[in-house]
Amino acid sequence: MPGQYSVYVVALEADALKHASFREANPNHIPGKPCLYVGMTSKTPDERFQQHKSGYKASKYVKRYGKWLRRRLYEHHNPLTHDQAVELEVTLAESLRDKGYAVWQK
Repeated sequence: MPGQYSVYVVALEADALKHASFREANPNHIPGKPCLYVGMTSKTPDERFQQHKSGYKASKYVKRYGKWLRRRLYEHHNPLTHDQAVELEVTLAESLRDKGYAVWQK
């Protein structure tokens, strides 16, 4: 049975790096590499992105700095079960950080 959850990645404006908490979460960020947010949802990634932008259960970084979804970074993983999405959200964020991206993931 296919899963009902998705992971998603949002491109963030570089201004997210003005926040100390964002910088501290990304000590190995390579200057010039994009800022990203990684999350999981039972909605479609598009619906969840719109919720963030409207302020509903929003990450402050996505609400303020979210630009668009980075579909190539996540679409091939979906759909997922809840447990798979929980695990992949963390794994995907770590993988992107390892590549030098600045990533926020809760």
